[in-house]
Amino acid sequence: MIALPDIKDILSNNDPVFLEGLARRSQKITRQYFGRAVSLYAPLYLSNYCSSHCTYCGFQSKNRIARIRLTPPQMHAEMKAVADTGIESILLLTGESYKATPLAYLKETTVIAKQYFTNISMEVHPMETQEYRELFLSGVDGITVYQETYARDRYKEVHLSGKKSDYDYRRDTPQRAARAGMRTISMGILLGLSDAARDLLSLYEHLRWMEKHFPGVEYSLSFPRLRKIKGRAFAICNVGDLDLIKILCLTRILFPRVGLNLSTREAPALRNHALEFGITRISAGSNTSVGGYHLKTAEEQEPQFDIEDQRSVERIVRYLKAKDFDPVFTDWRAIENSV
Repeated sequence: MIALPDIKDILSNNDPVFLEGLARRSQKITRQYFGRAVSLYAPLYLSNYCSSHCTYCGFQSKNRIARIRLTPPQMHAEMKAVADTGIESILLLTGESYKATPLAYLKETTVIAKQYFTNISMEVHPMETQEYRELFLSGVDGITVYQETYARDRYKEVHLSGKKSDYDYRRDTPQRAARAGMRTISMGILLGLSDAARDLLSLYEHLRWMEKHFPGVEYSLSFPRLRKIKGRAFAICNVGDLDLIKILCLTRILFPRVGLNLSTREAPALRNHALEFGITRISAGSNTSVGGYHLKTAEEQEPQFDIEDQRSVERIVRYLKAKDFDPVFTDWRAIENSV
């Protein structure tokens, strides 16, 4: 396994010859295992109620924003708007409020989502194994959960209250989801929140542990960079574009079969560039506000974070085809999840 000094050396090495070698190796591995297929998905926010105080998040409990939780008719409207773009893989998100979005609400949401999408994943508050099991049986295929940072001291500094302040409970979430039968689990760190090299090593170690104990799960990794919220910056350290590309390339080399996600937090030019070096899944036509696809105007929206890539699904598909990529809307057969 790679060591911390090696990661630090890679992140600090800007020699053109070294960078080209790293990129070519990553590109070769990606083409070997994934070809030129790029999966497309979209996030859909169900609720911005939150009981946790995370200093960097637009939904955190101390922010004075208009709180909303979608009703079933509103879910239908939002989901139809996304499905009409061609998207078949949806990531359903909420703030971290066990009271506003309990298990029963999430199961109801899943039943509705199955009418529009063939693949359903959730990024919601961490739960117990049995709760994940119930979500799986209701139709949820995957769970996304980021540790944000593996540095305990820094984690404590930015997660001031609420269930999310429990470091160990959040860290153990992927294994609870895996025990429940989830087919896909996406993990990651929030770049800019703490020392990138140390967090990267800890994430790699966490993923290796998961692969060893739950080999049947399909894993993916994400490296979102801490973004501004309505113009306000929260990052304490800079992770530049070149740093991000290095991280993606290194991750692909170390984990040839793992999916790599890149969201609309990143600008179009960087997303286009990163597709050549390991990215296998991207969001398209995204909105990070509750009700942002159909119910609310741009002026009314309260985003979790500002997005950089404003391109529609159609424009992204057109770009992918022009560059000889194969845009994949679904590689899932719609079957009922069962014991």
